[in-house]
Amino acid sequence: MFWGWGEPGAGPSLPEHAASFLRAELGVSGEVVDRPVALEDVRLREPALDGELQRRLEAITGAVRTDRAARVLRCRGKSYLDLLAQRAGDCDDAPDAVVAPADHDQALAVLQACAEAGVAVVPFGGGTSVVGGLEPLRGPFEALISLDLGRMDRLLDVDRRSLTATFAPGMRLPEADHALAAQGLTLGHAPQSYEWASVGGCVATRSSGQASTGRGRIDANLVAVRCATPLGELATLATPATAAGPDLRQVVAGSEGALGVITAATLRVHPLPAARRYDGWLVADFEAGCEVLRRLAQAGVAPDVARLSDEDETRYTLALAAPRGRAGGPRRLAGAATARLVGGRCLLICGWEGTHEDVAWRRRAVGRLRGLRAAGERWAHSRFDGPHLRDDLLDRGVMVETLETATSWSNLAALRAAVRAALPGMLVGCHVSHLYPTGASLYFTVLARRQDDPAAQWRAAKAAATDAIVAAGGTITHHHAVGRDHAPWLAAEAGELGVGLLRALKDRCDPAGIMNPGKLL
Repeated sequence: MFWGWGEPGAGPSLPEHAASFLRAELGVSGEVVDRPVALEDVRLREPALDGELQRRLEAITGAVRTDRAARVLRCRGKSYLDLLAQRAGDCDDAPDAVVAPADHDQALAVLQACAEAGVAVVPFGGGTSVVGGLEPLRGPFEALISLDLGRMDRLLDVDRRSLTATFAPGMRLPEADHALAAQGLTLGHAPQSYEWASVGGCVATRSSGQASTGRGRIDANLVAVRCATPLGELATLATPATAAGPDLRQVVAGSEGALGVITAATLRVHPLPAARRYDGWLVADFEAGCEVLRRLAQAGVAPDVARLSDEDETRYTLALAAPRGRAGGPRRLAGAATARLVGGRCLLICGWEGTHEDVAWRRRAVGRLRGLRAAGERWAHSRFDGPHLRDDLLDRGVMVETLETATSWSNLAALRAAVRAALPGMLVGCHVSHLYPTGASLYFTVLARRQDDPAAQWRAAKAAATDAIVAAGGTITHHHAVGRDHAPWLAAEAGELGVGLLRALKDRCDPAGIMNPGKLL
């Protein structure tokens, strides 16, 4: 679906009772006021790719497309700004061609051909970037291709004894887990974009999954990586550790296609858990919940999944929830009666995965909190619904977007307050997730009535919030990467010398500057 998330009609929708909440909280009618344009009405300029280069790319890969559907589907990612443009049919800058290599050698040859011809390259995995990481920015180049990694979608190797697996970059996360399950294993990496995100894309953006507190971020599980750059191959050994200089795996992790394209990634994998348990609890307030999580994290008994919603997020999550989940699923929390039961408290979701004994032992560490019956299982059942519901909110004239950061436990409350203060007049919900002994991430969801210039409305809000994050000592991004949207603030976090070092890396790997222009740097 070029203008939204997933497949048309395949995901959940807002319940009927959500309209009254939207009227009361945001001043919108709750009725559909906006629809995306049809594919045939999308504005698309003629391809600018040189005929000789196109023939060369076809000879290399046998898979070059310049048709409308291929170009539009790879025009952008899934940020609010991306979707506004796609829904309006603004694809004037769409890639001039989509090129799909089948292996490392073909990817390397494509990059070298594009470097010689002066054609920009934007790698495309699952298409789930929410920070402008797929924006077709040409920089000084007249033409741009989308390097679609969808043909590179295989499980290349499994070392069952070492608990590692090597993936081609275009393999989507559900397919990776399905392939591993045949051997009793799981990757166990589940961001909210799980249904569409690719393994290579997760590594390239330093992704975190919903179980990252227990299993670690994707970069913490990266054992080895192979990367094709315009200047040649960059590869590391699959050893558990090395002291041979700065870790080159971590140079590639988070590089966002600005240095080259990942063609293989070896990652730690895990035995399929014998037991899974998700519980919901009510805590008196956000600060009390943070204290519970801090103690668990520092004692080494944190749950694999930990999500503490503040008062506002708890309230609107219940208000927008359907009485039932997907077909055959458990009943979900919803309605005024449940809101009265919650009574202004905060919802804490804890999930454990492992052996039955390990799960039982770690669950006891939470102590005595007031449980909200089956809330954890209901959350697990609907954990990937958010992006689908966003499409419905856009139809109803709602500005809805997310941003995230991380900081120390000591600074968590001040950072949350700073971001909320930077967004007056908007409904700002927040949750804690991704726990560390030293701190945690904060994930904000922002809703407001859409203004006449919705892109300018969000850009102003995002700038105000990011300025507040920088001033309060938080990171500009915990797991969404830098992309185009965060690039103006990178120097505030990394410093001018740090940015200079990254530029030197790019100049070495990509001297022509063709790789994903305008992203990261």
